[in-house]
Amino acid sequence: MAAMGETYLTPAEANADPLVARGKYLVVIGACNDCHTPGWRESDGLTAVGKWMVGSNVGLRDAWGTSYPANVRLWFSHITEAEWLNEVRTRGGRMQWHDLRGLTTRDQRSIYRFIRYLGPKGSLTPDEVPSGLEPTTPYIDLRLHVPAPRRH
Repeated sequence: MAAMGETYLTPAEANADPLVARGKYLVVIGACNDCHTPGWRESDGLTAVGKWMVGSNVGLRDAWGTSYPANVRLWFSHITEAEWLNEVRTRGGRMQWHDLRGLTTRDQRSIYRFIRYLGPKGSLTPDEVPSGLEPTTPYIDLRLHVPAPRRH
């Protein structure tokens, strides 16, 4: 595995590291691409691997405000594997950190190594928009809407 500041894995090195292939599998079955890869759902999961995990400018709006799926490829280019493992173990919040904490350490490492293998690409996603403010980007409304009771 390349250390921070060094080059990323070549295809031959990735083939030699079984965690990279495992990480790709986990990213797919963990539905990471659903939010972090633009066009994933629309392509029926056929988006080219080189376009995966670059974040999205489509916000997710809930009671907390509007947040954006991060460009994980850029983020991972700035953190070490140890920092990633610490994030998984200690971070809470709106993303599925609780799901990541349920993985084995080997699987958590696998996700990191696969995304590091992809290398940095894309740009930063928009900052969160606080509750009560209207986002200026497209967004998906995740807020609970309860219909009025029906009268019979």
